[in-house]
Amino acid sequence: MVGAGAGALAAAARLATAGHRVTVVERSESVGGAVGAYRRDGFVFDTGPGLLHFPAVWRDLFLKTGRAALEECVELRRVDPAVEHWFADGTALRLPGFSRAGVRRTLDEALGSEAGERWHGVLGRARGTWEATRRPLLEEPLTAAARQAAYEDPYPLRRSGLLRRRARTLAAMARDELRHPATEALLASVVRRHGLDPGTAPASAAVLAYVEETFGTWYPVGGMRALIAAVRRRCEERRVVFELGAEAVRVLERDGRAAGVELADGRRLAAETVVWGGAWPGSGQPRGTAGRLVVLLALRGPHPAGTPHRTVVHPPPGAAAVPGPAVTLDRPDDPAAVPDPAHATAVLTTEVAPHRTGAPAAHPDGKGDRVDWDAPGAAEAYADRVVDRAAAADPTLRDRVLWRVVLTPADLERTTGVPGGVVAPPVLAGAGGALLAPATAGRLPGAYRVGGQAHPGGGLIHAGMSGALAAGLIVEGPRWQGSY
Repeated sequence: MVGAGAGALAAAARLATAGHRVTVVERSESVGGAVGAYRRDGFVFDTGPGLLHFPAVWRDLFLKTGRAALEECVELRRVDPAVEHWFADGTALRLPGFSRAGVRRTLDEALGSEAGERWHGVLGRARGTWEATRRPLLEEPLTAAARQAAYEDPYPLRRSGLLRRRARTLAAMARDELRHPATEALLASVVRRHGLDPGTAPASAAVLAYVEETFGTWYPVGGMRALIAAVRRRCEERRVVFELGAEAVRVLERDGRAAGVELADGRRLAAETVVWGGAWPGSGQPRGTAGRLVVLLALRGPHPAGTPHRTVVHPPPGAAAVPGPAVTLDRPDDPAAVPDPAHATAVLTTEVAPHRTGAPAAHPDGKGDRVDWDAPGAAEAYADRVVDRAAAADPTLRDRVLWRVVLTPADLERTTGVPGGVVAPPVLAGAGGALLAPATAGRLPGAYRVGGQAHPGGGLIHAGMSGALAAGLIVEGPRWQGSY
């Protein structure tokens, strides 16, 4: 097993439970990949995804690999409200969790009587997309038939006069069907958080908002790092061996099939099967066009009572047809994250251009295909803008800062080895199949892919399923059709 990201850990636990001897080699000194953590002075931060959606994927992993269920290994807390959206005109939308009717009521009261109906009309149509694509694009190995089916966008056609037409992009669909800048921004923020541009993503990307609202939002007490730690413990219970600080550079081949891996230090590890988590060697530019900038704030004083876990702060409206990325402000109420009750943490996240050494420094508006995030002052200057944006929703933020740490796509590239530190998007239907990822089984027999750069793409839901797909194909054989 190459890499110790979430998908690789999921595959390792399943394979070891099936009787395989599994060794995980990981280039860094920690596990989790992009699901990282930062510790300092008694503060602990999640540096990757801060919340969990659709936990059934991880419940299934624990069910299939041991006696203790997921909730016996990690305390999962329902997040309610699910999210607060804050706009430059002072409008705040605090959307309840686990309540479709509550979301509709909130939107109607704040934005007008039709806003909630239109929002749930879009999510209702996204449900059809989910039902059409869930199995072939999430729960099954990627087949030629699935590739062909995914060429077209399954989001339903809408009638315009006597004609039925399909919106070319998610942003165009949102303008046609939501018809309010606030709900359009809500949908765009979900899509951007998954590394997609609403101006180019197909309308089927609305399925991401459907999943979040339908299956709820959860926080593992102790942070997402607690989930990763629990998966690692399950691996170790199944006698998975970890070699940290060991970077694999290529797959070894013998008699036309995978025979192990070569490490950067020259060692060769023999294996009957190789599962590679991360960008495939020699495969060129990884999937994804966006990076992520994260600002970690250690704060004086606790958060005020009633502070929502997640607030999304939207940019002021501008001339652009598709507004730029919002800032996501996570303020967990978790004693495990702070040295004492007199302190708190905040994690600010926004989507930015990926990293490339020698590229121009960060544009003030985040424009550009690539940015040299290691250029002197680039990261700190952009972080100042991110903090300013977040402070519009929490005016106490700046005065409470003890210290901050800025993490850029360049840091993610160093940690995970993914060029540019790009955020891997999930697999979606539409866009002529451009959002499909390489299949789990590689062209070299005995070699398999997992993680965000493999089917079914990026995100914790998809990472968990990538591990299940790889394990199923290895244990059951190439004719295995998938099983949840």
